Amino acid sequence: MKKSILLLTAAAGLLFTTACQQFKKGDGGLEYKIVKDEGGEKAVAGDLMAVDLIVTSDRKDSLLQSTYDLGLPQIVQIAPDTIPGLYPGDYNSMFKFLGEGDSAIFRLNLDTMAAKNGQPKPEFADKYVTFNVKVRKVFKKGNLTDSLFYDQVNKYFEAELENLKKSEDAKLANYVKNNKLEPKKTASGLQYVIKEEGKGAKPNVGDTVVVNYIGSLAATGKVFDTNNPEEAKKHNIFNAMRPYEPLRISIGRDPVIQAWTEGIQLLNKGTKATFIVPSSIGYGDRGDGRGTIPPYAPLVFEIELVDVIPAPKVDSTAAPVNQAPPVVNPTPTVR
Repeated sequence: MKKSILLLTAAAGLLFTTACQQFKKGDGGLEYKIVKDEGGEKAVAGDLMAVDLIVTSDRKDSLLQSTYDLGLPQIVQIAPDTIPGLYPGDYNSMFKFLGEGDSAIFRLNLDTMAAKNGQPKPEFADKYVTFNVKVRKVFKKGNLTDSLFYDQVNKYFEAELENLKKSEDAKLANYVKNNKLEPKKTASGLQYVIKEEGKGAKPNVGDTVVVNYIGSLAATGKVFDTNNPEEAKKHNIFNAMRPYEPLRISIGRDPVIQAWTEGIQLLNKGTKATFIVPSSIGYGDRGDGRGTIPPYAPLVFEIELVDVIPAPKVDSTAAPVNQAPPVVNPTPTVR
């Protein structure tokens, strides 16, 4: 299978509304509400489904995953029940309730899951994880060869990527309009707004800069990264294993996106600015590869240039230092 249909994950989104509907009881402690039933054929083992998915836990501020931030569906493969570790009422069995166009809400009982698979109960929930699922498309395996089957899935996914590409300009324009901004624009497509002008020097290639930042998706406002621990906690992306401190970057040496290399050189020390970044100078047509930043995603960075540390000057008049001659590997004779 090509990489284009690997499972994708993200966070944030909109929940389905089911105010008057009660959960029904299923096997293995699974609870479910069918929100919409198109009456079509339901998925079976071997099928693939393209689904919009939102996952929450039974705790406050419990959003765990959402495909809506990516703008791409998640590809789910229905596994046979004979695979070890699977049981009636598990994650895999949820999707067998659904066909193309259907939507539902499922509550997975973590006590049952822990008892069935012998693994510790996850720490991100007390008892339930809730899945809001909307099926975009079902790919029926049937008697198709793997080549034909996965070819149709890849074509579908490539079309979804093309839709993202076509929508990028509108997302950028909407962000500028909705936030009533009047940004300057560079030849590369970078747009920037100076929010607070600094008075120090501007950095050059080779200099080290110290930066505070918040990065978000222009289309949804979802914050995906920051060096500010309070902002990280606010947006449920706090990671106790990482240091939260100003970021130090050597311009032109450290691997950062083009928008940062270009944009930071436009700022004086002490400046606070907003960068509005098209994907061509961001993460391009592949995203970040972790399911956090999707392909063709326009981004927004709130930047504070805290300090500029000039690169050491090279004394061109200094006498050369004696060095041992380089070791050259002999070139093999080709016969």
